[in-house]
Amino acid sequence: QVQLVESGGGLVQPGGSLRLSCAASGSTFNFLAMDWYRQAPGKSRELAAAITRSGGTSYADSVKGRFTISRDNAKNTVYLQMNSLKPEDTAVYYCHGSLVGYEFWGQGTQVTVSS
Repeated sequence: QVQLVESGGGLVQPGGSLRLSCAASGSTFNFLAMDWYRQAPGKSRELAAAITRSGGTSYADSVKGRFTISRDNAKNTVYLQMNSLKPEDTAVYYCHGSLVGYEFWGQGTQVTVSS
């Protein structure tokens, strides 16, 4: 029922910045805890950043200090601001939303950090 659509991925040079967006359909966005996961080839999918319904945030150690997750409930959108990007940040980034008894995944957007 709820669909998540990511955008903003692409190719960026090391040290550069990129902002990912995830737009959610429906009127239940305010009830969803939102996350950004990422998965690189040969690696497991990892939780990069999370934001609660009330706005509390948490980050993986690998991105802490460089990435910022935020949400705009009025726009049903969650963002991931990525700064000081490194080649090891290269991955498919997935938007994820969860509610008790439900979870939703976006289709993923490719982020490539390369010189």
